Amino acid sequence: MKRTLALLLTGAALAGAPAAFAGTAPAKAVSAHGARPRAKAVLTHGSVVVDGKRIDYTATAGTIILRNEAGAPTASMFYIAYTKEGVHDAGTRPITFAYNGGPGFASALVDIGGFGPRRLRWPAPGQIQAEQPPYRLVPNADTILKSTDLVFIDAVGTGYSRILGAGKPAMFYSINGDARAFTQFIERYIQRNGRFQSPKFLLGESYGTTRSAVLAGDLVAKGVYLDGVILCSTVLDFATLNNTPGNDLPYVLYLPSYAAVAWYHHRLQPRPADLAAFVHRVERFAGGSYAHALFEGSALPPQQKARLAARLARYTGLPATLWERADLRIPLSVFQRRLLGGDGSTGRFDARFTTSELQPLMPEEGGSAAGAATTAIWGALSAAFDEYLHHGLGYRSNRLYVQSSGAVFKAWGWSHYQPPLQQLSEGVGSTESLERVRNVAPALARAMSNDPGMQLMLNNGWFDMATPFFATDYTIDHMGLPAALEPDIHEYYYPVGHMLYLDPAVLPQLARNIDAFIAGAVKHG
Repeated sequence: MKRTLALLLTGAALAGAPAAFAGTAPAKAVSAHGARPRAKAVLTHGSVVVDGKRIDYTATAGTIILRNEAGAPTASMFYIAYTKEGVHDAGTRPITFAYNGGPGFASALVDIGGFGPRRLRWPAPGQIQAEQPPYRLVPNADTILKSTDLVFIDAVGTGYSRILGAGKPAMFYSINGDARAFTQFIERYIQRNGRFQSPKFLLGESYGTTRSAVLAGDLVAKGVYLDGVILCSTVLDFATLNNTPGNDLPYVLYLPSYAAVAWYHHRLQPRPADLAAFVHRVERFAGGSYAHALFEGSALPPQQKARLAARLARYTGLPATLWERADLRIPLSVFQRRLLGGDGSTGRFDARFTTSELQPLMPEEGGSAAGAATTAIWGALSAAFDEYLHHGLGYRSNRLYVQSSGAVFKAWGWSHYQPPLQQLSEGVGSTESLERVRNVAPALARAMSNDPGMQLMLNNGWFDMATPFFATDYTIDHMGLPAALEPDIHEYYYPVGHMLYLDPAVLPQLARNIDAFIAGAVKHG
């Protein structure tokens, strides 16, 4: 695996006019002919300056109708596409299909969050005043539109995407059903827009990375080959995240993230000068003596337990007595509440953000907020994106735009059905035909094996406590990929949390890495 540390660089100057929607032409409405309900599309035109060069683009906000085998409509999926104008052969320009996760989240975050031609000015940690309206969208000098056309897709049940006619929630609200819906959307988009010969990429964030693994396999099986898959804040194997009795793996894989967050909040004495070197030292300890100690369970000698607790304290800033009382196993919720010594709780999505607790002395977490990072950015995202849709893109709907849907999340079917691999087809609980698992990494390995030109990019935040970077490393190292394909994996680390684009000093490096990955993948193909 090629692992590259992304250095923290100063942000590039924003180009173009500061007005929220500068360079956007009046909207022009068009519709696709056919049986009702009909697809809808609204076109606008804009421009953005990247690396000193102006990029003129067409923005299309619209819907594509999904249909069952009988041709009856089942869902309408909303998207926003940005295509570069003035391209000699637009049908061969790279195109990237992008989306967020949840499940139950729309894709506004990855659009105006960091990758589209307009970017929201996010509040930084501690900037309370910036968390209040008004909010500003500015031209995004770090958009990856420089390298690829972009199609941001909202999953069914989010944004303006909704179930129609013959559609039922069970058809879409599951790992496999969701991937099938995205597969049909992408096939229809390619057909409608003549993008058969374009180099194709997937870009998913959070649960969107889970979707990408299954979606890649489904697309390849349909003959839609991919040049690359870009994963941001990855989760492919849910056993690496969920603390269940008898599963010590998450404790091992979260420990380097605990260390990185303690480093950020100055809880370590002395504080290491080099974050990356410190984190890698903790990784070796986590995968070595710490993992072995957890494997020992109650057979671990008390003296050894005390020595390990002292070392854990040095790495995390939590008292050794707490580590001993917790039997060397401190879950994320406890770490978040204890790290700051009673001065609040760290965020889960981005541990740089903190929030106060309403009930700090209660044994369980007080219900003070949805989370520190979510509290900081959600108002800005919701207000700015609604205004962008209505006034920037000219898209009108009598429905509310659903940024997140608790109903979709609650209804989600978490079983993933895939053909069994030989090494998984034996033992208690195995089946002869299909495996029910929550690990989609083998599906991604199978897709890469069947489409050997596919490249894989992984982007990880040091301060992400939702999808810890060491869990990504572990999953990729255990996905069963043939050795010959391992050079096709490229991994990068950034000093930020789950939403990698929140820090304006990190976004330029992230964008450059994605630009370079796309260029390399196209050349490789």
